[in-house]
Amino acid sequence: MNTTASPKAPLPVPTTDHLEERSRRARIEPMSVLPLGDGLYEIESASDNTYLVDLEAGRCTCPDHVFRDARCKHVRRVAIEITEGRTPPPGEIAVPCHDCGEPVFVDEDAPEPIYCEAHAIAPGDTVRDRETGDRLTVVDVSDLRADAVTIREADCTVADYGTNENYDSDVPVVGAVYPHANVKRNGVVPRSLKVYTFPRTRLEKAPARRNEPPETPLRSR
Repeated sequence: MNTTASPKAPLPVPTTDHLEERSRRARIEPMSVLPLGDGLYEIESASDNTYLVDLEAGRCTCPDHVFRDARCKHVRRVAIEITEGRTPPPGEIAVPCHDCGEPVFVDEDAPEPIYCEAHAIAPGDTVRDRETGDRLTVVDVSDLRADAVTIREADCTVADYGTNENYDSDVPVVGAVYPHANVKRNGVVPRSLKVYTFPRTRLEKAPARRNEPPETPLRSR
């Protein structure tokens, strides 16, 4: 799983707080913080040196901590960035959103693909089929992978279906309906509408359009 480092830059300094010297330097000096998982963080300092911080143990490989046993500026910088939402806390990791690339904080063992809040989908959302450009309404987002769900009519898995060959096989399956319909978020679907299944990466969230014309009648993928 990819990780994302915070930009190497100084942080804003509160004007009303009196900061101890190491805390002040933790803010004003340009550093980058890269979460490695298991509570470990790699710090590139203003002098381009690289140190390893174990936040939960309060340890750092820099001379200030090793030789003075001080709570150094690097440990403080990690704590500040976590508190201010720039760096994920222990147990989480920063991963780019599949659709926009913005970093998202998720559990270290979270399955990919990862989506930010703006691009995550849920029952009732409008999505666009990347393959055809069609708009659909989501009725279910499964925990099952595309290579583990069978399309009975085609006698193959969702991943093996012909038009899905260019999309990931190890991602969740999404059920959606044609034409675009007002489907309740509890997943209730009118019996007249057939639910089609797609690999999650084949669909992208689409904004709802007002007064849009009816979609083309039901079709196969």
